[in-house]
Amino acid sequence: MLIVGLGNPGKQYEKTRHNVGFMVIDELIKELNAVKSSSSFKGEFYKSDDILLLKPTTYMNLSGESVVLAKNFYKIDINDIVVIHDDLDLPFGAVRFKKGGGNGGHNGLKSIDALVGKDYIRVRIGIGKPQNKKEVASYVLSNFSNKEEENLSDIISHTTKAVLEFIKNRDLEKIKSKYSVKNPEF
Repeated sequence: MLIVGLGNPGKQYEKTRHNVGFMVIDELIKELNAVKSSSSFKGEFYKSDDILLLKPTTYMNLSGESVVLAKNFYKIDINDIVVIHDDLDLPFGAVRFKKGGGNGGHNGLKSIDALVGKDYIRVRIGIGKPQNKKEVASYVLSNFSNKEEENLSDIISHTTKAVLEFIKNRDLEKIKSKYSVKNPEF
């Protein structure tokens, strides 16, 4: 199974809303005692038995380049790819799971869809959205607010638990019913 967290490389993006996928991967690396691989696949690549973890370092808009390299090298079926990403269309702290679907304007997903296909598992983490649509780029590349920061570790932990359970039983419907957070109360 290939688990991909989306984000942008570099210190300046480390704590931004767009990097919530990287944050979950970092937690999974710890939980799974994953080891960094010498293979990069245009990203930071880790292994834990038959679980592969990837943080593309291509920058968000080219994430598919990294994913397709790992997918093709390990001959991973699209059904065994999980992509964890931020979602503007969900309120901050919401967590949803689905297979396939549209990209919602998310450039990382657009890139993956174009190079890999659309039928992978998606773990969507709500980051809310700015009031003005013209501010989307600066919003996703900005740090979480202090209030959001207070709840972020709980959201990361919750999402990590969900992904770990999915790895074990691969039952998406069970994960949806047990771990979906629709309207977080912060």
